[in-house]
Amino acid sequence: MLFNSINFALFLPVVFVLYWFVTNRSLKAQNILLLAASYFFYACWDYRFLFLLIFSTLLDYYTGIRIAGARNNNYKKLWLWISITVNLGFLTFFKYYNFFSLSFAQAASQLGFRVDPFTIKVILPIGISFYTFHGLSYVIDIYKERIKPELNFVDYSVFVSFFPLLVAGPIERATHLLPQIKKERVFDYTKAIDGLRQILWGLFKKIVIADQCSSYVNLVFNHSAQFSGSEHIAAAVLFAFQIYCDFSGYSDIALGVARLLGIELLRNFAYPYFSRDIAEFWRRWHISLSSWFKDYLYIPLGGSKGGLWIRVRNTFIIFLVSGFWHGPNWTYIIWGCLNAIYFLPLLLLNRNRTNLEIVAQGRLFPTLREFISIVLTFGLTVFAWIFFRAAGVRTALRYIAEIFTNPFLSNPVKFNIPLTVLICFFIVMEWLGREYPYALGSPNIAFPKFVRWSFYYAMIFCIWYYTGAEQQFIYFQF
Repeated sequence: MLFNSINFALFLPVVFVLYWFVTNRSLKAQNILLLAASYFFYACWDYRFLFLLIFSTLLDYYTGIRIAGARNNNYKKLWLWISITVNLGFLTFFKYYNFFSLSFAQAASQLGFRVDPFTIKVILPIGISFYTFHGLSYVIDIYKERIKPELNFVDYSVFVSFFPLLVAGPIERATHLLPQIKKERVFDYTKAIDGLRQILWGLFKKIVIADQCSSYVNLVFNHSAQFSGSEHIAAAVLFAFQIYCDFSGYSDIALGVARLLGIELLRNFAYPYFSRDIAEFWRRWHISLSSWFKDYLYIPLGGSKGGLWIRVRNTFIIFLVSGFWHGPNWTYIIWGCLNAIYFLPLLLLNRNRTNLEIVAQGRLFPTLREFISIVLTFGLTVFAWIFFRAAGVRTALRYIAEIFTNPFLSNPVKFNIPLTVLICFFIVMEWLGREYPYALGSPNIAFPKFVRWSFYYAMIFCIWYYTGAEQQFIYFQF
């Protein structure tokens, strides 16, 4: 069930009414409803993999209790590694088995051995990367004695499978979400309206910007030899907007839906394309994943406390693992490696935490230096996105080569005027709203009510006008 589907437009009001008008007097009933709604939401994709989600939930629920009650540290480690091994075992099997099998066969052939790779046809369970990381962070936090195990199975299950974040995040922490699940929730009209605004902005980004960019992006990337160098660049830039509006649009809808139900999820994006260096970009892009790797991989490896070599090593590990997390393709690993290379000069010069504040805070326009830094950072990001989007490494390298070898202006870019206007509008709205959680999130909108509602209705009209065949969110495949 997609957020941008008719089915979800029917599903959400039903859940909302039952949640606030039928089960509102009992926290237990509300949580049971959330769990049932979440399992139904997931089963609409493929009910067979619902059992995998339930098994993963049972595993981490049980191992969490056993870790907390272990007699000594050896038993704690045993139960921790049972959870890690089984969770990552399922993730590896469903997501990476064929990749490892083919890579091993190719490596063997380079050494003169003939190996016939054994591959299997397997459907990737949607959201497995996200709910696996939910469970792992919970178990690790119990092992580190940051939290105590949750004994209420329904409450823990809602934490793992809460439907707004189930299939594409954000990756939540038990320390943040579980207390909200266990706490009585009271309907807040102001928060509900704010949630609806964020849903509206998320749908606008997904349907009006991302889905419209995808047509041109797919055309050029799939038939790159037929297009000029300038068209290659245009498609790469549009893909940068596509993937941002697609993924952050999903996150906006997820946060807005959760807020309708009285729950606050972790923020996942903070205007990353206004970053002045790549370090700032990664503090603002897919924040829940970046912080997860920092807390559960980078810091345990030593973080920034060791010598220069340790810091460089840990940085490359984080970026390479982040790339590999996205999928079984060398293009993602190269994408991660490129970002590590971008990050390296900042690390060596100890400037990776220079730009911590919001760009041009309190000002309408950035300085010339800030503007140039934003453009350069965006350019580096767009180049890396080519590998992320391409079907394979050779395809990506050929695409880059064609930028310089194909006649640059033999076919000048034919701008889609309506889409260009909409993208410009989107950039302006994001810039004006950069000091708030999302572009429409200003708590002090100074315009009269008539103007504001006319604006909202115009956005709704655009969403309706550009709605076509349902297009899946890009991060569903991860």
